[in-house]
Amino acid sequence: MRRSDQTLAMGKGADGQEVRIDTSYFTAGDPDAERPAVLIGHGFGGSKSDVRDQAEKLARKGYAVMTWSARGFGRSTGRIGLNDPKGEVADVSRLIDWLAKRPEVRLDKAGDPRVGVTGASYGGAASLLAAGYDQRVDAIAPVITYWNLADALFPQGVFKKLWAGMFLSAGGGCDRFEKRLCEMYDRVAVAGKPDAKARELLSARSPSAVGDRIKVPALIVQGQTDSLFTLNQSDAMARAIRGNHAPVSVDWIAGGHDGGDMETDRVEGRVGTWFDRYLKDDKAVDTGPAFRVTRTGGIDSTDGAATLRGASGDRYPGLASGVREVPLAGRPQTFDNPAGASPPAVSALPGIGSAAGGGGRGGGLAQLSSLGIGVSLDFPGQYAAFESKPVSKDLRVTGAPTVRAHVKSDSEDTVLFGKVYDVGPGGDQRVLPAQLVAPVRVPGAVDGADVDLTLPAVDHELKKGHRLRLVLASTDLGYASPARPAAYTVSLKSDLKVPTAPGVETAAAPLPAWVWWLPITGAVLAVALLALGRRRTTAPAPDPALAEVPLQITDLSKRYAKSSDRYAVKDLSFRVEKGQVLGLLGPNGAGKTTTLRMLMGLIRPDAGEIRVFGRAIRPGAPVLSRVGAFVEGAGFLPHLSGRENLELYWAATGRPAEDAHLDEALEIAGLGDALARAVRTYSQGMRQRLAIAQAMLGLPDLLILDEPTNGLDPPQIREMREVMIRYAEGGRTVIVSSHLLAEVEQSCTHLVVMDRGRLVQAGPVDEIVGSGDTLLVGLAADVADPLVEKVASLPGVASATRADGGLLVRLEGLEGAAAGDGSPASRLLVELVRLEVPVESVGPHRRLEDAFLTLIGGTA
Repeated sequence: MRRSDQTLAMGKGADGQEVRIDTSYFTAGDPDAERPAVLIGHGFGGSKSDVRDQAEKLARKGYAVMTWSARGFGRSTGRIGLNDPKGEVADVSRLIDWLAKRPEVRLDKAGDPRVGVTGASYGGAASLLAAGYDQRVDAIAPVITYWNLADALFPQGVFKKLWAGMFLSAGGGCDRFEKRLCEMYDRVAVAGKPDAKARELLSARSPSAVGDRIKVPALIVQGQTDSLFTLNQSDAMARAIRGNHAPVSVDWIAGGHDGGDMETDRVEGRVGTWFDRYLKDDKAVDTGPAFRVTRTGGIDSTDGAATLRGASGDRYPGLASGVREVPLAGRPQTFDNPAGASPPAVSALPGIGSAAGGGGRGGGLAQLSSLGIGVSLDFPGQYAAFESKPVSKDLRVTGAPTVRAHVKSDSEDTVLFGKVYDVGPGGDQRVLPAQLVAPVRVPGAVDGADVDLTLPAVDHELKKGHRLRLVLASTDLGYASPARPAAYTVSLKSDLKVPTAPGVETAAAPLPAWVWWLPITGAVLAVALLALGRRRTTAPAPDPALAEVPLQITDLSKRYAKSSDRYAVKDLSFRVEKGQVLGLLGPNGAGKTTTLRMLMGLIRPDAGEIRVFGRAIRPGAPVLSRVGAFVEGAGFLPHLSGRENLELYWAATGRPAEDAHLDEALEIAGLGDALARAVRTYSQGMRQRLAIAQAMLGLPDLLILDEPTNGLDPPQIREMREVMIRYAEGGRTVIVSSHLLAEVEQSCTHLVVMDRGRLVQAGPVDEIVGSGDTLLVGLAADVADPLVEKVASLPGVASATRADGGLLVRLEGLEGAAAGDGSPASRLLVELVRLEVPVESVGPHRRLEDAFLTLIGGTA
């Protein structure tokens, strides 16, 4: 993998300042081979680093890949223009110009590279706009994005206030945006509704403005749990691009901006095959169905995650296919719009539980509805409800239901929020599919007006015996609605029209995995045991000098399978002492997990030696009873309680029950009363802590944890940090492998840094972090600017700037220096005292992240 970073000049922005865009360029394989190019944009509030993993995967597939931080994000300068054609979109064209000059990039003609563009959310819109404004774009794959930003933020003339506020916050505040965008937000936020200029401004910066020019193959991926960019947005883009006679495939995933499972691996794989077909011209590749939707099929009892199955069709059905009319009962109803629109009804909670960018099996409140769990709230007297009879058989709703209603109001400004609930038998179970609501502003309601309401597009199965309930409410938490109190009267003028998409079929459920792997595993295990018996050799003698040393690794090497020169681990040596919490760090592919697996005797090294308390590690070595490990997850029986799972695990070891020290392990893990509950009710964080408690059974002298904070929220991460520290305080040793450098810095005493299978550096955290050239001078009192300038002009000082708690002083030529050792740092201290600077402390100022990137050459 080859990566180069550069900052490219883009000319002057709207404020007259020079704009520079921070980019990364990735290639792999034969450097002389020509290849198509791919541009990957990031989401709003992010940067190019968010899409690095996808860039590296595509580079390995034979693409030249460029990522960039959009204006105002990451290290790029300029003001945020919300994909201004003269700003961010023009930047994409300049990146294409740059690609056209690379000798390894395939050209269709001079200055025209074979190039595709993809990205999620903000980056997805950039891919659509690039295709509309630059005819050199050959294929696109927009993910969870918008077609018309005005329609997304002002649906049916109603201001989506919570999401708009989150946009402003994620961008870093109004000062980071173009001036007229800030002025627009201020106007709309004060008025509580958009004006014509606001709609015009956002529409002009939307892909819909150039929809007739987007004529390239488009893979459109949209989220079902998304109150920001709904399925209506992807439907509009699919219809427009298909109308231009370009190939289009549509994929509705289980996640979105409101959470759920983003299906990252599957989606990235499909994007890769899409580009294989339309950039590499590989006609043999399967790009997938014209339409696919992910459906939730209940709970996986092994891990508590939602089970997902795909349904597909050979054509995109749109949002109104296979319409079925469902009669609704209910007389005309009068309800109130409360003063100040408070308290508001609750449907979606924008951004809560968001998994965007994540690749795991996420949760999110919106996905709970597919599991029969309702979290919405309507206040009595603030809505009208109309209900169907129980359905006689299962009904799958795929698309956007519609209904006509008659509305009369005593206020000129009338806003309604429509939603369709799935109501179980007896009315006790009530869920709002995907937690979505459709707003509508009703003009002329004072005289009475008919309104055709298009309800949220969803994919949801209504079980036999369940009913549909249409609710029209006067308020909603996510939107601005009239503050003036009013009374609305609503009656229905039509049945509820429900789309069913009959051409979409769910894939057959696969046989349980154990049907396939159990017989195979048994045979493999038998062969392995036989081979092990034949290959048994005498273990090396214990080393008395290492009897009290938890771990000594010497010249350890492990080659990749079927390779004589590619190593997962190469000549690795380090030592771990009692009481240490050792962090094992390195980028993906550094060899960390391979090292841990060899340490536990799961795989054999090709060369070198591992000794635990002086004894050599071999598969089944008795000394492994002093090692507890949590690597690559743990399996539990979901119907048993946490305590029962641990007791069963310990019984399987054949060791006496009193040796388990179960209570001590549980106290350290801090599970409390949850131990008595079935594991299937556990959250991800509780399962993780139960797995740690299992690794701690017997209070092993050496505890090994591989990514122990995966899936944990910040409070749970803090608890895990405390668990590791408490465990080591008892004289035991902890080895933890993690990508969360900030957590490692706070919890670990020592570090081993690996890169490409080799040791880069080992030692105490303070030594590794403290080897920078910047010192933090803590001050007992504030100092005036002239004194700061005097510090900056001292001999050996490159710069001095204010910082929280003091001054940041960068020294010239300092490397590993510390105050008091005769170094430039100590001379600085003398000069500060001479200048009567109120010095309280002097120390290195560098985060572990900075040190880590320096050690591995900035390639992490």
